[in-house]
Amino acid sequence: MYEDSNYQSEMIEKIKAKRELMINSANRHGFTSEQTIKYSQELDELINHYQKVVGQTSKLNEEVKFAFKHMIMIWPKVLV
Repeated sequence: MYEDSNYQSEMIEKIKAKRELMINSANRHGFTSEQTIKYSQELDELINHYQKVVGQTSKLNEEVKFAFKHMIMIWPKVLV
């Protein structure tokens, strides 16, 4: 779990850095320059990857919560 948190933090930092590159490129070369568009596409890829990772993490968390709830409901019946 801690490793996931570190990985997500690293991804956020990469997204911030790429966004900064894109903004600087847009200010220097314009919004439609090849370099700005390249940075924008790379930023999109990073964001899409981040959303997939976060989605998988929350899905795993939901599965654990579901299993735990069922375990709580079953244990009293087992102990009787």
